[in-house]
Formats: sequence, structure tokens, C-alpha cells
Amino acid sequence: MEWYLPVIWAGLIGTAVAMYVILDGFDLGIGILFPTARNEVQRDQMMRSVAPFWDGNETWLVLGGGGLWVAFPMAYAIIMPALYLPVIVMLLALVFRGVAFEFRLVSHSKVWWNFAFTFGSLIAAFAQGLILGGLIQGIRVENGEFAGGHFDWATPFSVLCGLALVAGYALLGATWLIMKTEGEVADRARGQAKIMLLVVLGFMALVSLYTPYAFERIANRWFSLPNFYYLWPVPLFTALVAFLLWRWIGGSRDSLPFIATIVLFLLGYLGLVISSYPYLVPPSLTVWDTAAAPASQIFMLIGTVFLLPVILGYVIFIYWLFRGKVKEGEAYH
Repeated sequence: MEWYLPVIWAGLIGTAVAMYVILDGFDLGIGILFPTARNEVQRDQMMRSVAPFWDGNETWLVLGGGGLWVAFPMAYAIIMPALYLPVIVMLLALVFRGVAFEFRLVSHSKVWWNFAFTFGSLIAAFAQGLILGGLIQGIRVENGEFAGGHFDWATPFSVLCGLALVAGYALLGATWLIMKTEGEVADRARGQAKIMLLVVLGFMALVSLYTPYAFERIANRWFSLPNFYYLWPVPLFTALVAFLLWRWIGGSRDSLPFIATIVLFLLGYLGLVISSYPYLVPPSLTVWDTAAAPASQIFMLIGTVFLLPVILGYVIFIYWLFRGKVKEGEAYH
């Protein structure tokens, strides 16, 4: 088997996951922050800031899941039954949230749709954290098949990851509102962003301390020599970005806090990749162990080469077309 094909596909899937977390993360964050709005006018303003983007953002989730199924069928066949419950809860919550988004626009009474939008966003974010925690702590595999229980993912560590992701998405949502709105919504988002930044840093510190303590493979990756010499800039740069983000939240350049939050997420994501690669199903199966036949990977890679620029072009065009701030009292259509 050509060794580079699984690496290419792992990079593509990893990129799709990162794009989803960032792009869908801020509109999930809007839903999490939704109850803090004072009235329907402010909630409309928050909705309007994400209305052109939210459904396209979820394209990356489809690409990531479909890529895993095609390029790494063994990993897909193990991860899905291991994490079936949080995965199905996440998907149902995303559907619930999408329905609430559309029906709130035409409903005379918005109370229940507001609740549905917030509830769907919160549950989807928390379920994604449970999935992340379940993957990090590892999946029991025997003879190439899932050999654990249906609730192996349900641990204090996965709950910690779920809460951390909820806080992270709320930070993304708050910095998005700073960049895309004005008036009281943007002013309140600045205070929320500072609070969420402290919460997120606390969760990052807990996860960073707990994982090397609980999982020997992660401790060896980060603290063995010469790895330590190469990897110490990652937490140092993370602290620098967090410091700059704190300063920029109160500054006049409204796009900088959102950009810094994206960089903070990417650094956290890089830390997870460093901790787990090349294991696609930690702690036993690598990207090469679970890869599909080279012919299948090449066939799908040809299609992806043409499809990916189209998706990226669409994303760039939509974000450019709907650039600028959403004003107070501006309704969405």
C-alpha cells in the first residue's frame, strides 16, 4: 500500500474537521449565547449575523464524515458503534437547531423556537465534546472490531471535553458578534468574550494536565526527548495568542478577536493531533492500519481534487458577499 495516500486522506479529513469546528462553531456559539439577548430585536440581529453562512458551514461535517467512511472504512466501522449515542444526539440536535432557525423566521410566537435554537446548539456542542473525549481516551478494539460497551465514552473526561467545547464555541460566537454586529449586542459580546476566554483557558489547562497523567502514550509524546524540545513552542504560542486576544477584545479593530480565537482553536487542535497521530483509532490502529485499498483512495481523491476548490470558492464568495456589520434593528430574511 502506498504509504502517502492514507497520510493525504488523514490531512484532508483533519482539514475538514478543523473547518467545521471553526465555521460551524461560531454559529453554534451564537445559539449558546442566544438567551443573553435582552429582546427579540437583539436576537434578530444575532440571527442575521449568521443567516447567510450557517447551513453552508455544515458542509465540512459531511466532507469529514464521508471522507472517513471512504478512505478509512475500518476506522469508520469501529468509531461509529463506539460513539453511536453521542453521534446520533449531535446529528439530531443539529437538525433540531436548523428547523428552529427556519421556523423562527415565520412564526408569530418566537419563544419556543428561541428555546429550540439554544437547546439544539448547546446539545450539539456538548455531544461533539463527548465524541472528542471518547476518541482521546481510546476505543477498545479486538481483531479489528469494536469490543467495548455502548457507554465507554461516558466518563468524567469526556464530560470535561464536552463542557470545554461549549465554552469554546461560546467564545467563538462572542468574538464573531464583536466583528459582525454593532450597538448593545457587540458591547455585551466583549464582556462575554473575556469571561469565556478565561473559562476556555481553564479547560485547556485541565485537559493539558490530565491527558499526560492519564494516558501514557500522550505523556511519552510530549515529554520524552527529543520531542519536548520540538513541542514546547506550542503551549508558549498558545499563551501568547490568549494574551493578545484578551487585549484585542477591548480594542478598536473588531476583526482581531475573532481571528485570534480561530488561531487559539487551531493551536488546541494541533495539540490534539500531536497527541494522537498517527493513530486514527487510539490507542491501537493507525491511519495505515485502517486505510481502504489504494485504488479506492485514488479514485475518491480525484473527485475531491475537483470538489474541494468549489467548496472553498463558495465559502470565500459568501463571506465576501455578506461582509460588513449587522446594524441594530436590521431584520433577517
